[in-house]
Amino acid sequence: MTQYLIIGNGVAGTTAAENIRKYDKTCNITIVTDEALPFYYRLRLNEYISGEIGQDLLMAKKGSWYMDNNIGLMLDTRVTGADPVIKHIFTESGETIPYDRLLIATGSHSFIPPINGAQIKGVFAIRDIRDAERIMEYSRNVKEAVVIGGGLLGLEAANALIKMGKNVTVVEFAPRLLPRQLDMEGAQRLQMIMEKMGLSFRLDAKTEAIEGNGIIKAVRLAGGETLPAQMVIISAGVRPNMELAKHLGLDYDKGIKINGHLSTNRLDIFAAGDCTEFNGITYGIWPAAMEQGKLAGANMAGEDIVYTGTTMSNTLKVVGIDLASSGNIDADNKYESKIKMDDNSYKKVVLEDGRIIGCIMLGDTKVFPKITRLISSKTDVSKFKNKILDEGFDFSKI
Repeated sequence: MTQYLIIGNGVAGTTAAENIRKYDKTCNITIVTDEALPFYYRLRLNEYISGEIGQDLLMAKKGSWYMDNNIGLMLDTRVTGADPVIKHIFTESGETIPYDRLLIATGSHSFIPPINGAQIKGVFAIRDIRDAERIMEYSRNVKEAVVIGGGLLGLEAANALIKMGKNVTVVEFAPRLLPRQLDMEGAQRLQMIMEKMGLSFRLDAKTEAIEGNGIIKAVRLAGGETLPAQMVIISAGVRPNMELAKHLGLDYDKGIKINGHLSTNRLDIFAAGDCTEFNGITYGIWPAAMEQGKLAGANMAGEDIVYTGTTMSNTLKVVGIDLASSGNIDADNKYESKIKMDDNSYKKVVLEDGRIIGCIMLGDTKVFPKITRLISSKTDVSKFKNKILDEGFDFSKI
């Protein structure tokens, strides 16, 4: 009976376990995680912080799901080492766990830039439920907070704090919000909406220092401005967790290197999700982690399915506003584009040689799936490009 071992219970690891069980009904599957809970929605942690949802709605898989699928789950278990020759991993508590096939799905950790004062009490990053609960506890007596980073997680953290009645300023190094998902026009529209909600912004700004004597008093920017604060949340991106790659002798650079079958340079060891690098790309997005987990699980169980990469695509809610983007958003206006906007929405498709290579949809994402299919199929839309964003456009004509 094959022993499958999965390290990490995020979307990649859990989806892999689900697909191993689909193809191998009699094997043993064990998921090992240092988390205290079964698989939950990390993207909803800010709703948890603000009190909008409880732990029950945060959960993606309850304990009964693991029992129903005969999947073992070891919580609060930190893996500290591994031996690929004898095929064992070692835990902090001294346990030794054998495997026949191993999946590394250890995800990523928050990147903390080298900011003076980042070690002061009251500085947080949000990556797991433990972080969320520490923020909830600490914020009770906080009036003013600064969020460093205007990406998706930073804006959601800021929104949670606003809902808790805090005064919040977002500091972003780039000249616009959500620089990976929005061009300047779309970002400005989102900023105006968020300012009406009570948020303040400092764009194109560098954090010089977090000031305070043992406890935060203010955040000082490079231009000299000082922002009063009793709490700081840093949201400056993530970095892959690759510690086990060294123990296992795996090839890695920006992430653990995987091939089209999601296996590493050791054929009995696979990897999926935020910890991986495929063809030089570290995706760091939910759809890629899910797709990689699905194919890794199938291939571990003996299937032969080739992964060719994931289109950089996100469908999100930012402070309650629908946002979807895919492919090349052409923030520098180098390509032809078609834009449709009104008081409630901003839609853009980017074209090259008559084919859509990217899109942005803010406030209205109804046709996003149809646009992304055109991106994937590289369909020539030259004849329809001036009407494709019109309300009610008939995509069956293409």
